[in-house]
Amino acid sequence: MNDHYILKKDHLNSLLRRLMKEYRLVAPTKNPHGDTLFSIIDSIEQAHIDLASQPQGSIKPFLFPQQEVLFDYEHSATIDYHFEHTPDSIPTAFFGVRSCDLSAVLYMDVIFSQKKRDPYYFEKRNEAIIISLACNEPFANCFCNATKTGPFLEYGFDLQLTDLNDRFMVETGRAKGCEIVKRFQHFFEPVEERDSKAQYQAFLEARSHFKQQVHVEQAIKRLAREPIPEEIWESLSLRCQDCGGCAYLCPTCTCFTITDLATSASSGRRIRSWDACTFSGFTRMAGGHNPINSRTHSIKQRFLHKLKYDVQEHGRPSCVGCGRCVGICFGGVDIIRFINKACGQN
Repeated sequence: MNDHYILKKDHLNSLLRRLMKEYRLVAPTKNPHGDTLFSIIDSIEQAHIDLASQPQGSIKPFLFPQQEVLFDYEHSATIDYHFEHTPDSIPTAFFGVRSCDLSAVLYMDVIFSQKKRDPYYFEKRNEAIIISLACNEPFANCFCNATKTGPFLEYGFDLQLTDLNDRFMVETGRAKGCEIVKRFQHFFEPVEERDSKAQYQAFLEARSHFKQQVHVEQAIKRLAREPIPEEIWESLSLRCQDCGGCAYLCPTCTCFTITDLATSASSGRRIRSWDACTFSGFTRMAGGHNPINSRTHSIKQRFLHKLKYDVQEHGRPSCVGCGRCVGICFGGVDIIRFINKACGQN
């Protein structure tokens, strides 16, 4: 059973400063342009930590970078090939991670564990501490209640914080979180009955504040039962501009491509880069032939992957209900629109 403590908000910055002595600190911060992004914090005093807004991106780029060097290689007349990988993992404390984004990390844990564990992902993941923040007030496009990934979680976090106005309820999860409380116990206080009641009230209120009513379970059952009419795929594909914004912001999109970059006549490096099934070149073959009709089947692959294939493979959809694709897609080809069409809502 998870333990509970109280952290007064006046003590939060002091705790974060202590963590910064041992970890790289990453938190949602508002930049000078007004954008809230997960960023590396060098100074608590100078950073504008923003826990009131939804970060535009998730913590995925820190664990699975958009572009990553897998290894350097060289060859010569005496040595065919020599490969060298330089680990780039840094002990990192992620603070202010919403429930949907933490659920996305747990999904990536599964994806990068299949058949053989991905060493590049797990060398970063194993060095990470995740301090999540339960959502008292869901954001405008959120529907994590429909995907069962929030607004509060029961597992997966190292520490989970619930905002109780002048204080946080702190819930321990994994061993790393328990160790933080144990080592910095002077920051934490025992929980009183009023704190437990306040947390429960926050949980009840959060579940009633969702603005989006998305029928995820109904769509999953529909996809498992029968195919979606082709005219739905065609109408969605006509709106898609192949920009890849949905995949790049989605915290669970993990497709990638691998390229070799020559750095000299005898050396180079192998690079892993994000890819997206909505890109026209995603399924293009070496000779230029593409077996997939990119106009209709690329968007089809995206939504079936999220709501059908992952359910078959892992028993759950890979959409975590963060709603970022709703905000980023200027063509309106987001997953809520698809679910509504699949369920005959519009």
